[in-house]
Amino acid sequence: MSTPSIEQITAALAQVNDPEIKRPITELNMVDSVSVADDGAVAITVLLTVAGCPLKDTINRDVTAAVTAVPGVTGVDLTLGVMTPEQRAGLKDILSNGKAEREIPFAQPGSLTKVYAIASGKGGVGKSSVTVNLALGLAKQGLKVGIVDADIYGHSVPAMLGVADSRPTQVDDLIMPVPTASGVSVISIGMLKPRRDQVVAWRGPMLDRALVQMLSDVFWGDLDVLMLDLPPGTGDVAISLGQHLPNAEVVVVTTPQEAAAEVAERAGTMASMMHQRVIGVVENMSFLTLPDGSTMEVFGSGGGDRVAETLSQRFGYDVKVLGRIPLDPALREGGDAGKPIVESDPTAPAALELAKIAEGLGGRGRGLAGMQLGLTPSAKF
Repeated sequence: MSTPSIEQITAALAQVNDPEIKRPITELNMVDSVSVADDGAVAITVLLTVAGCPLKDTINRDVTAAVTAVPGVTGVDLTLGVMTPEQRAGLKDILSNGKAEREIPFAQPGSLTKVYAIASGKGGVGKSSVTVNLALGLAKQGLKVGIVDADIYGHSVPAMLGVADSRPTQVDDLIMPVPTASGVSVISIGMLKPRRDQVVAWRGPMLDRALVQMLSDVFWGDLDVLMLDLPPGTGDVAISLGQHLPNAEVVVVTTPQEAAAEVAERAGTMASMMHQRVIGVVENMSFLTLPDGSTMEVFGSGGGDRVAETLSQRFGYDVKVLGRIPLDPALREGGDAGKPIVESDPTAPAALELAKIAEGLGGRGRGLAGMQLGLTPSAKF
């Protein structure tokens, strides 16, 4: 049996699709090298977009099977590498067919929309509940508010607003955000899935593309405030947000406990690394009011103060604690029922604190500190 040629191996690899992008790995420039020994042994290097790709086993299996099926192949030695930033940029260009990205209106120098990104270091601190209730609190002040549920993997905002089963309307190439009874408009990756229970398992380039789509392909109209519910931590979406919306201001959510505060500091530091301004800290689940009127600090105390103090020292400007939200079963129940507490029970202690925080955000003017002015030097005098 004759030794297989490079062309035969390449043709076999062209039949292997990336499991997420659904296009041939050869077309995506993921095949870095191919060599064939005289005895028919084939050595291949395939580049993953990011290290720790969750579907690398699928790529390994599909590539090995496709090449093994070529007549004359006696063995396959597959090496999985990782793309460089330049190679990832090339992949992004391929996926966009070489076209420039649609303009993100909120990133333009003339935009008057206040952009607030709600971040946390870890999950389970109530970040989405805070986002939704602050948005409704701002809308109660007469502001036009939109929410981007940028928590791609844990998109819970639509359910909290009672629109989990709604789907956006598309007009030509524009997507209309889903309106809610409160007047707040929302878009979420959960609304773009065929089924509500479908799992999203994407890597960096796909996450970036989804964020850009929700910011640029959605017709938001003239918003006063845009809020983004970020995934917890300091991953791909936080980095992409910093690149696409450097003018966004960040609110860090934490609970009082030491472990949550420590990781919340990292989320704030990431925002600063992306040249975004951290405007404050919200401490959630601060205390529980008991039937006799006394309070219990279920998760300890001091977390919000620690985060604010640490970030103030690191950044050289004052980062305040914007509010301390009590542990209130009605807050959780309202989210589960799709009726946020600031509307369903506005006199509840948690609702009053959230309304106070929203009032502070709504009354903030847009200063020039940290704002991208879009000025370019044209000549030297």
